[in-house]
Amino acid sequence: MLLSELLTLHRVRVPLRGTTKQALLEELVGVLRDSGAVADADAVLSAVRAREAVLSTGVGSGVGIPHGKSDRAPALVMAAGVTHAPVDFDALDGQPVRLLFLIVAPESEAGLHVKALGRISRLVRRDDFRDRLMAAESAEAFMAVLAEAEEA
Repeated sequence: MLLSELLTLHRVRVPLRGTTKQALLEELVGVLRDSGAVADADAVLSAVRAREAVLSTGVGSGVGIPHGKSDRAPALVMAAGVTHAPVDFDALDGQPVRLLFLIVAPESEAGLHVKALGRISRLVRRDDFRDRLMAAESAEAFMAVLAEAEEA
């Protein structure tokens, strides 16, 4: 599974404008809605918020991977982005986030959902990759860094 195949330029926002955790979740779900990836953004946002209420998806090192399962998503869909300024995300390490990947999938694609989470987690553990994504000035630059990392 390649993340660069799950994301499109229309599903990457650089910079994300949200300045709170809730605003970022709304913005990323809005990116999915605006790109045509999901029709019922309210239901998708509810699923993401419900998952976030269980345990923060701020995984550390400035990265958040909010996700949720919703049958309002036709298949596994992703959005991503980078904030200019760090945002408190209740991360497990207590650090604010700047790099976010949103994953939403129907219950029937739970396996792909877990694979996508694992793939992102492995990539963002690499300091150089994470730093280059956070330094991206545009969706095009973000996608180029992602594609290059997946080719390596």
